[in-house]
Amino acid sequence: MTRRETTNRAAMALATVIFFMWGFLTSLNDVLVPHLKAVFALDYFHVMLVQFTFFGAYFVMSLPSGHIVSRIGYKHSIVAGLLVAGAGAMLFYPAAAMPSFGVFLTAFFTLASGITLLQVAANPYVSLLGPERTASSRLNLAQALNSLGTTLAPKLGGLLILSGAVLTPIELARLPATDQVAYRAHQAALVQGPYLGLAVVLFLVSAGVYLFHLPALASHADDGGGERRRTFLDALGHRHLRLGIVAIFVYVGAEVSIGSFLINYISLPDIGGMPQSRAATFVSLYWGGAMVGRFVGAGVLRRFSPGTLLGVAALVAAALVATTMGTSGMAAVWSVVAIGLFNSIMFPNIFTLGIRRMGALTGKASSLLIMAIVGGAVVPLAQGALADAIGVHRAFGLPLVCYLFVAFYGLNGARVEAEPLS
Repeated sequence: MTRRETTNRAAMALATVIFFMWGFLTSLNDVLVPHLKAVFALDYFHVMLVQFTFFGAYFVMSLPSGHIVSRIGYKHSIVAGLLVAGAGAMLFYPAAAMPSFGVFLTAFFTLASGITLLQVAANPYVSLLGPERTASSRLNLAQALNSLGTTLAPKLGGLLILSGAVLTPIELARLPATDQVAYRAHQAALVQGPYLGLAVVLFLVSAGVYLFHLPALASHADDGGGERRRTFLDALGHRHLRLGIVAIFVYVGAEVSIGSFLINYISLPDIGGMPQSRAATFVSLYWGGAMVGRFVGAGVLRRFSPGTLLGVAALVAAALVATTMGTSGMAAVWSVVAIGLFNSIMFPNIFTLGIRRMGALTGKASSLLIMAIVGGAVVPLAQGALADAIGVHRAFGLPLVCYLFVAFYGLNGARVEAEPLS
């Protein structure tokens, strides 16, 4: 093994720690959605402002993050992303102390802004740590560690945050005003310890990255120094990138929306009929399926076409959504939880297919794809409105449509044209 290969492997190992952290932080939202719904007596639409704010940060901050990466490089961008995320985690303390839903949303936006910078820097960095032909495999492996974080967070968060008795809005309304205030303050305070701990970990990891010697990689050199400066419009001239942006939007939207609804959905009397603390275990299984699938996918992708594998996985996910909509009881529970297994290879495959053969436009393509993660803001909010209007069960029709588009992208839309559109 050459010195460069050894260095790349060490860098890959450090990158997986970063992927783990942002997976943990993102999945913890699935615990906070039902928690804040109870604390502030919110309906589905308004509590989904949590995901709207969190994933809306991807849309707002992706292009600035791309400029930051181009100016200060991958390593310092990763350090900066970890520091911003740590600052966001610390904001949960005053948000809970007040308690204020608006300050919680500010904390979510700050946290997500840091994670956005991490995504813009780390995803292409991992893709470039080796040959292009194995880029999807490497990114699947890194995303597997991301999924380990998403698997552990709901279980740990359920124990620390959802362990107490949760009152329904009707039960809360029956309490005297002073008891209502005390209840909300107590419930809100349950998030303070976990998020302060996460802030400390993020600051320590940022210090570790700063001190570690990461290989200096350039996204791609311009094809000839005399060419004009490349723009985002140049990147959007590629059909496979344009459709990839839509695919990321609907995939992340479907994955986040399902995860956000799982605890409330599984707790319904005609579905799982169980306490929210126990339902959180199934959220861990949902994200755990994604972890298992990504470890498997890292090997399978060395033999099979990423596009074909993506298309098949999306079709199976769509079938599972249809199954949970058409059933009840534990059949509905297990079919919706199993979707996580087939979500596993979607993001890394869409991402690597979207930036494939983009050359000097790779960095801009990456920023546009990360911006499309705003689907995690829009789709859950839309499903929340549907759930208030037609019920949680039937509202799963929205993720079903999302997975059908991802299947189209994998089987057709990801094909690279010889020349970009003018």
